[in-house]
Amino acid sequence: MKLPPLVLLSLLTACSPLLAAQPNIVVFLVDDMGWGDLACYGNKIIKSSHLDKFASEGVRFTQCYSACGVCSPSRSSILTGRTPYRNGVWRWIPGGHQTHLRESEITLPELLKEKGYDTCHVGKWHLNGHFNSNKQPQPDDHGYNHWMATQNNASPSHKNPTNFVLNGKPMGRLEGFSAPLVAQEGLRWLAEVRDRKKPFLLSVWTHEPHLPIESAEEFMKPYAHIDDEGIRQHHGNITQLDHAFGLLMKGLDELGLRENTIVFFTSDNGPEGNGLKGRTRGSTGGLRGRKRDDHEGGIRVAGLVRWPGHIKPGTVSDTPVIGSDIFSTALDIVGIPLPADRTIDGVSMIPAFEGKELERPVPLFWRTHIAPAASHAAMRIGDWKLVADQNFEKFQLYEIQKDWREKNNLAREKPEKLEEMKKTFFEVLEGIEKEGPSEWWKSEPPRNPKPRKPKKGAKLGAGKDETGEWPVVKGATVSRDERRYLLDAPGADGFAVRTLDPPVTGRVAFKVDYQSAVSGNTRNAFLCFGDKPENDSLIKAGSAIGLHRHGFFQGPWGNVDSNLGVRSALSPDARITATIAVDLEKRIAVLEIGDQRVEHKLPDQLKTISYYGIYAKSTKSTFSEIVVTRQH
Repeated sequence: MKLPPLVLLSLLTACSPLLAAQPNIVVFLVDDMGWGDLACYGNKIIKSSHLDKFASEGVRFTQCYSACGVCSPSRSSILTGRTPYRNGVWRWIPGGHQTHLRESEITLPELLKEKGYDTCHVGKWHLNGHFNSNKQPQPDDHGYNHWMATQNNASPSHKNPTNFVLNGKPMGRLEGFSAPLVAQEGLRWLAEVRDRKKPFLLSVWTHEPHLPIESAEEFMKPYAHIDDEGIRQHHGNITQLDHAFGLLMKGLDELGLRENTIVFFTSDNGPEGNGLKGRTRGSTGGLRGRKRDDHEGGIRVAGLVRWPGHIKPGTVSDTPVIGSDIFSTALDIVGIPLPADRTIDGVSMIPAFEGKELERPVPLFWRTHIAPAASHAAMRIGDWKLVADQNFEKFQLYEIQKDWREKNNLAREKPEKLEEMKKTFFEVLEGIEKEGPSEWWKSEPPRNPKPRKPKKGAKLGAGKDETGEWPVVKGATVSRDERRYLLDAPGADGFAVRTLDPPVTGRVAFKVDYQSAVSGNTRNAFLCFGDKPENDSLIKAGSAIGLHRHGFFQGPWGNVDSNLGVRSALSPDARITATIAVDLEKRIAVLEIGDQRVEHKLPDQLKTISYYGIYAKSTKSTFSEIVVTRQH
């Protein structure tokens, strides 16, 4: 009788003496998923049947943390067991940036390879600025024998991504959606590529539900009754990654690998956005703050572990654990000593599988470079949590087990506890600063540089409005199809603006999608706003796509370098979603594009915003309708 391939492979796998001695390890990491986004964590709407079932088969941690409030640092800690500023990945990494996971770091796949493991990484990487380049280490330099990855986000979105690389070779356009595609490659490696005589480490790092979110119709069907398209897309994205997780778990079962495999599931940080608009509708489950924040909503995430025969099904543990613990736990299980020549922040969470406390030589510690100024860093010891501002001068104190929403700052009521926590905080901070490559973050230019006085430009000629919707058009022609505006600025600067009635004197937010409509090096698109319909007066906020930068400038294109301070590896065809929040009272404007944030000091003479619109220079760009939200 001829056995089916999966059955035959199951028998071979079960008979391997090495596999019987050493467990396989799977680390399934999702991107920007909130603590409250799964049904097993209390969500009443989102369908996550595979993960809910998985939670019942092992332990569910109610106080699991990512190592940082943003993605790249969290990922570095999973692989090294070291807090981000210590291992050097101190910030999320834009394309072309010097920050990367250094080869001097000792990673989990490297150590497991030395122990005889086969290793594979599929999905988002985001641990270097020079991806698939010999300028910086790639996944194979850190111990992965097989890898399929992107530098950061799936592009142009989760649907039919074009930027995956397989073992150094670009894959071109892939048909399907990111998380299932990643899971399927992981399954292909398990069934067809890996050395079946060896145990394995498989890292599966999805892009979902990070922007730009796109969800298959089948996963949005459960939310068809919801009118808001952003909610349907976000919730469908969670269901989409849940489906991908289910595919992988089913594959482990069919390959006979379930019983001898420990599976970790978690997220890299809390949910994106404010949760009130667009597709960034992730839930913190009532926690304070969101992605980028060192309050609980930015760093407390789902944490699920299944290890048949070692973890009692249905276990719920409130023992605090963190992403860096995965490194130490895996080494403890396999019997590999922790590296002795460096500080390892993570500890083995094996006692926590039974709800026991963990002994931590180094307290839980967070520092997020783009966190809100008042919650730049944090430390937790036992039930107490200290939150520090960006200058390490002002502190908040919470008894976090009781006050998990962080509503009651006890800094004044508990001065002795505050001083005790501060003393330890500065000791930990000093140790991290000495051990990590501090020259990387100390040499980083300030986030809010003082803008130079803008130069004036030539007077623009009259433009043409083919839509009847733009009262003032200069240096360009604006037209539209059913959905988008096309701004054609053939000579130099060109813009189209409409009026705000009444003018804004306080706060306002603009949201717009834009995309280059031509090929070549000159590609750009900006929202513009100001008190006069004149190029010299209008402030531009958006993307110099050809220069791979986001930011602000005022006046003509010659001022473009004034505050375009954020680099990004932009695809020429990418559709970009930008939100610009303007506060005339505080004299500041903030541009947010995905993980990227740029602040701009408004000129003193700008007292009102009477005009807003679209701008481009020597190119053609398309724009969605601009959503304007007045804030009171």
